[in-house]
Amino acid sequence: MPRLIPDTGPQRVLASSNFVYTVGSGLYLTAGVLYFTQAVHLPASRVGLGLAIAGIVALGLGVAVGHLADRYGARGVYMATLLVQALTTAAFVLADSFWPFVLAVCAATGAKAAGTAARSPLIRHYGGARPQRFRAYLRAVTNVGVSLGALAAGWVVQVGTLTAYQLMVIGNAVAFLVAAALLFLLPPVAPVAEPVGGARWSALRDRPYLLLTAVDGVMAIQFKVLTIAIPLWLVGATEAPHWLISGTMLTGTVMVVALQVRAGRGVDSPTAGGHAYRRAGVAFLVSCSMVPLAAGVPAWAAATLLIAAVVVHTLGELWHSAAGFEVSFALAPPHATGQYLGVFGLGAGLAEAVGPALLIALCITWGRPGWYVVGALFAVTGLSAPFAVRWAQRHRSGRPPSLTRARTARAA
Repeated sequence: MPRLIPDTGPQRVLASSNFVYTVGSGLYLTAGVLYFTQAVHLPASRVGLGLAIAGIVALGLGVAVGHLADRYGARGVYMATLLVQALTTAAFVLADSFWPFVLAVCAATGAKAAGTAARSPLIRHYGGARPQRFRAYLRAVTNVGVSLGALAAGWVVQVGTLTAYQLMVIGNAVAFLVAAALLFLLPPVAPVAEPVGGARWSALRDRPYLLLTAVDGVMAIQFKVLTIAIPLWLVGATEAPHWLISGTMLTGTVMVVALQVRAGRGVDSPTAGGHAYRRAGVAFLVSCSMVPLAAGVPAWAAATLLIAAVVVHTLGELWHSAAGFEVSFALAPPHATGQYLGVFGLGAGLAEAVGPALLIALCITWGRPGWYVVGALFAVTGLSAPFAVRWAQRHRSGRPPSLTRARTARAA
């Protein structure tokens, strides 16, 4: 990264809160699915179904909570979502059967989606002239935190006891509490004035933006490749050592820490974002074609193939993330950042809803052919992105300028 510390105090607060949050998230991202399959002994197919239900439940929350953040102040709303995440994540230790698991993961996933939308106005307000660049910086910080969490998760997976997994869950919840407490140091952000006569839920009527949301949602399934498909494939289909699960996570996160800001430098317009989506789709096709080759070969060869696949996959992830940061902020009006970014978050919600079950069904249950199908899905979606971006640009340039009415700003 060109600089290690953000320019302003509010940016530092956001980065610090984000760092603590993602240390906890790294624990769960690396070993969360294994907790429910190996420690709670739920079948992988049932875990995939539960995560799909949670994703569906969470779909609408990001839009609604993002709108609340626009209208009533983003800091307080974002803090509330972190507190809910802490409580519901802690409830995982009580989820000893399918339906308690579904209830807990629905609440946690919903709070996560809501928090992502509520944080967006804070990033736009405190992110400087190009909030997309600050968002890329936060993603680099995210991966530092995730890498530290992944190290601890490697110990959890190696020990493999119920107690170790439960300590992992509690550590995740505590991290969310600390992340919320740090936000007391952040100055509140007043609501932005609404346009006169505009539709209240304009983001839901913006069809080009909705199409881009769908494109990004399909591409976002790639995040589950590293956290669900590869760990399950490594454990069940290869001779690679189980500690390599943390190794694959660390490889990806170190690359993101070092390269995410740099990857976004050339993605400085929606058009460039569309091209970055296309490059990402090709990279995902290549990486998904490498992973199945790790089955049926010696441990050293399997480990080499998996690490190489993760490197290629992470290059695609860098382009995908840079593209998403650019198009989501550049095509969202300033007065409805939370609402629009909440809608864009529906793409991540789509990935949460269908990604785990889809990847388990194709890559784990079906096996090798499923990996090639998933790679082709990413490639086709990436190729379609530039066309969706051009439609969104034409739609946005054709809008008449909105008049605004002054409103008394209420502190968050």
